[in-house]
Amino acid sequence: MMTGCFTALVTPFKNDAVDRDGLEKLTQFQIENGISGILAVGTTGESPALTWKEHLQVVQDVADQSKGNCICIAGTGSNNTNECLEATEHAAKAGVDAALLVDPYYNGPSSMEIRKEYVKPVADAFPELEIIPYVIPGRTGTQLLPEDLAILNKTCKNVNTVKEATGNIENMRRTRECAGSDFTILSGDDGMTFPMMTDSQVKGAGVISVVSNVAPGPVTRMVRLLTEGNETEGRKLMESLSPLFGLVMVKTQEQTPYGDVSIKARNPMGIKLFMSILGMPSGMCRRPLGKASKNCLNKVLEIGRTVQQNNPEILQPVADFFGVDIDERLHNPTNWEGKFYPEYE
Repeated sequence: MMTGCFTALVTPFKNDAVDRDGLEKLTQFQIENGISGILAVGTTGESPALTWKEHLQVVQDVADQSKGNCICIAGTGSNNTNECLEATEHAAKAGVDAALLVDPYYNGPSSMEIRKEYVKPVADAFPELEIIPYVIPGRTGTQLLPEDLAILNKTCKNVNTVKEATGNIENMRRTRECAGSDFTILSGDDGMTFPMMTDSQVKGAGVISVVSNVAPGPVTRMVRLLTEGNETEGRKLMESLSPLFGLVMVKTQEQTPYGDVSIKARNPMGIKLFMSILGMPSGMCRRPLGKASKNCLNKVLEIGRTVQQNNPEILQPVADFFGVDIDERLHNPTNWEGKFYPEYE
């Protein structure tokens, strides 16, 4: 079963090219801190902004390093089934254990079409791989429903897990009701992991995490505690991690010449900015994502300082592995020079 904590790994860039040395270091950091598995080139890995050549190389690199150490999942989803089949074929040859298929975005097939014309063809073509549907309607504008997910589970032996990022606990409960007790529901949202794993009608089995890019050990321990039924200790660890959940989407109010506007710095902007400040391989997001606003930067710094002040053990593994001083990184302005837009202009 695909249970535990899986990191949705960022793709580091240097001079707008994939930083393969940085990728190796990030992968090794995850492995050394006991992660259950690594997702290569999911949304957090900026799959929309990579060329297919880059995409396939990142999958190969992570698969090579993960082999014998942890599970490797490849993001191979698309809004083009033929393209998805090609990407999944490459991932299978690279030696991954599973493929993550995000619901087809923009062209918006129905749930039945997602099942019949997208997930099932891929599952049938690659029976040796675990095929994991990724349900995130806020990004895709469509949704594989629990009923169709359950049909897939019954008809495809390798569809036994879902990455659930609807944010809707009733949808999760319906998935459990339809798919049964043996089906694996993984959280696709760090902030939902605790409620999903402690809800008796959901019984989540772990998380595909963004926050574990910087805290793989603590997130893994939280999932393990909750799996063991130790809700008290799991809650304590969740609370120490909870400020970091704010990195997944950083919301700010910005002043323009025409009045205030609300801005969302969507994943992976916040986590990559934080990693860059800490001195981890990251680089900037690739265009059309850009830099953070100054208000966003300040929020990211506030999150990091809060964690470091209240629970310094959370980020200590970063300091040890990458040889950085966390306090210095969070308080010396030279560490974030050029990483934000000074004004809304």
